[in-house]
Amino acid sequence: MIKAVIFDMDGVLIDTEKHYNAAWCEAAHMAGFEKFKREHALMLRSCDARLASEMMRDIFGAGFDYYAIREVRRRLVAERLEKYGLEKKPGIDEILAFLHERNIKAAVATATPIELTLRHLERIGVQGQFDKIVSAKQVAHGKPAPDVYLYACGQIGENPSDCIAVEDSPNGIKSAYAAGCKPVMVPDLTQPDEELRPLLYAVVDSLADIPALID
Repeated sequence: MIKAVIFDMDGVLIDTEKHYNAAWCEAAHMAGFEKFKREHALMLRSCDARLASEMMRDIFGAGFDYYAIREVRRRLVAERLEKYGLEKKPGIDEILAFLHERNIKAAVATATPIELTLRHLERIGVQGQFDKIVSAKQVAHGKPAPDVYLYACGQIGENPSDCIAVEDSPNGIKSAYAAGCKPVMVPDLTQPDEELRPLLYAVVDSLADIPALID
């Protein structure tokens, strides 16, 4: 029996991953790393900063200052969101209404800092509809480690095996799976590959499709 649904935020609740992807590429190019491509930005989705830093240095060399480039990326993303607005992903209102009707808990477990997470969720009008909102910045290790999902489950008082975890990225899926949750992928920028498919409880086209997994 599903007792809770835990959502990632970027790429799942809000349509921001396209902005992160573009901003990572621009920031890396500004730092002189012209070979940084979309595929590298995709690797960084929801990824623990220490792991991400190591991966980028392995690819581009010791001169790749991940943290400095990330600061530029943050500024560029803020500028893009100011220009284009913050868009809700399809199906968010339907799934939240369904969960409330069924008395199934709803939570958020994101890699984004908690203050920014709260601002984004308030901006799209859904902050008050979650039982708990947590960030990977509040735990020892970010995604793909299981820490943030274990923390979220503890905060809402549910066993991971009774929780669906909704994700769009490989790092998020791996985190949810390692925690013992039931990972459901709503593909955003990429589809699940052969490595990821065995970890998935389900793949759906939209958040509005999730109630069918619970009924």
